[in-house]
Amino acid sequence: MSMETIEIKAFVPARDFELSKRFYTDLGFTVAWSSDDLAYLHAGNTSFLLQKFYNQEHAGNFMMHMLVADVEAWWRHVQATGLAQRYGVKTAPPEDRPWAIRDFVLVDPTGVLWRIGENIGGPRIG
Repeated sequence: MSMETIEIKAFVPARDFELSKRFYTDLGFTVAWSSDDLAYLHAGNTSFLLQKFYNQEHAGNFMMHMLVADVEAWWRHVQATGLAQRYGVKTAPPEDRPWAIRDFVLVDPTGVLWRIGENIGGPRIG
């Protein structure tokens, strides 16, 4: 018997499904598959499912953490594409965190908070 795992995906809520798909595409994800109420998005080996589902309390407490090789490159991309202005979302620039990750914060159009970061040494998460 093998207890090997392959992957885990979160179902990320979307208040406006089409808007959220555009947002994530502009962020750097590819929509690999989509139906009327569910989409499979990926960037490299990272993926999640975007669902046409919205509950304010759920969305406002939903968080995603994505570990990347170069957080500054991702931050430059967010700035260069004008995501905050185009989608009316909040961002906060990269900072070194006590948990040994340098990350930045991005809130999607639904209210989902993303922390996108890279390991910087010391004890690691991920």
